[in-house]
Amino acid sequence: MNNSVVINTAICLPAPDIEALIQGRAIVAMSKNYILPERQFALYPTDASINVLPVEQYYHSNFLATAKIALAQVSAETISVKAWVRCEKCEPLHNTESLSALSPLIIWTTEALQEILRQRHNIFLLYLRVYQLPKLITLSIKANSQFIYLKEPLTVSEAKPVLTDRTFAQRKYQLEKLEPPLHPELEELQSAIASLTISQPAAKQLDDDIKIFLGWSSDKLIKQPDPNLAWINDIAKLGDRSIELDEKKSNYQAGTDFENIARQSLEFLGFKVENAYKGGAGGLDLFCSKPYPIVCECKAGRLIPSGTVEELIKLGGMHLGADQFLDSAKLVIGPGNPSTDLLKAAQKWKVSIINAMTLQKLVQFKAKYPGAINLIELQQYLEPGQIDYKIDEYIDKAETEIKLRSQIITVVKELSEQDNQSSKATHQSFTVTETRVHYNATHNPKLNDEVVHDLLIELSSPLTGYLGRIKNSDWKGDRFYFLRDLPINQK
Repeated sequence: MNNSVVINTAICLPAPDIEALIQGRAIVAMSKNYILPERQFALYPTDASINVLPVEQYYHSNFLATAKIALAQVSAETISVKAWVRCEKCEPLHNTESLSALSPLIIWTTEALQEILRQRHNIFLLYLRVYQLPKLITLSIKANSQFIYLKEPLTVSEAKPVLTDRTFAQRKYQLEKLEPPLHPELEELQSAIASLTISQPAAKQLDDDIKIFLGWSSDKLIKQPDPNLAWINDIAKLGDRSIELDEKKSNYQAGTDFENIARQSLEFLGFKVENAYKGGAGGLDLFCSKPYPIVCECKAGRLIPSGTVEELIKLGGMHLGADQFLDSAKLVIGPGNPSTDLLKAAQKWKVSIINAMTLQKLVQFKAKYPGAINLIELQQYLEPGQIDYKIDEYIDKAETEIKLRSQIITVVKELSEQDNQSSKATHQSFTVTETRVHYNATHNPKLNDEVVHDLLIELSSPLTGYLGRIKNSDWKGDRFYFLRDLPINQK
């Protein structure tokens, strides 16, 4: 349970430094005074600071854009307080020989550190554990010293640390030992795409991913909705034509709309839809040639006409030829519950029937987990008759498999976080057996080493990148470490 903390004081720091702390990019700040460890403060951003050089020389180039934005947002009237901190360590900054090794690990340039030490002899490096406030607090207090007293005490909790215990310990160890940055090229990439994150969802996703990998964020990666996929939510609506009267569309136009979105859906799922058999009078609605042939008839309205299967058989045989048609899967997508006659015909001619909403579920699942739909496996579920429940079974099965992989990733992460005796900046790694024992302690059904190893290999592939792998000559000696989460509760 998170303990409540009452804070009466705020520490005044340059706005860019506070932004770096809140982003998880930094875990240290500079202070003119020695501060006792365990003291707690709200973070009060200022534009005045101990800065002794122009901002362009004071901060690293890959942090400069963020620094300028933070300074521009500091208001003379009111100040927004977003976070509070606990001082974990305070040490004097006086070893000029180490500045060139320290600078790449922080936001300040070596030149800035040297100038600060030249002008001021009592500068301390504060290691700060940062916690987000549940909501912004606006203050109008004027800051004229490094600390200010709050008119009203803040009651806060440790519910929202910017970094987990494990990640903070790794970063602290790295700074104390002056170990070089593990991925400086990724820091440069993050800086390069930072300006794109406001307008480009893909850039925001990559930016979040890089920050997690660099240890600047401990948040689970939550996939943001892609505005280019908004059409998916219209599949069922266009299929059952519940909006037909409202939009005053003809039956022909309604059918064309649904056929178009069904085509888009099948292509999105990974089928190759051939244009040569395009719908219209006397034509097939849809014919997919790969990864296996499938003939599709789309019906928009409120019920599938009873002669739909016969129509599909006639047009399919005419356009494809008897042999190719008989070898093809056959699918009707339409609204409502099929009639008894339609179901009989479907059984006779081995035609599958699904609702437009079932197609939408498949496409939504594909959008949520791009690699989760296996069309060859899906083919086994295309049985004759109404098969909405079979498609639901397939989605549930695939989701269960994804959940298992997410649990394995979480196990490796939990093992890392439990290993509190070692706080090195390098990733802690674990064997197949250690992972299996930890998983089986809390999950059913129990897994053996071979199954766990297969899952770990899959999750440490460069194409997935959820775990890292240290290969051994014997597979039982392989070791794995955590890189990023696989969230499974996306909306």
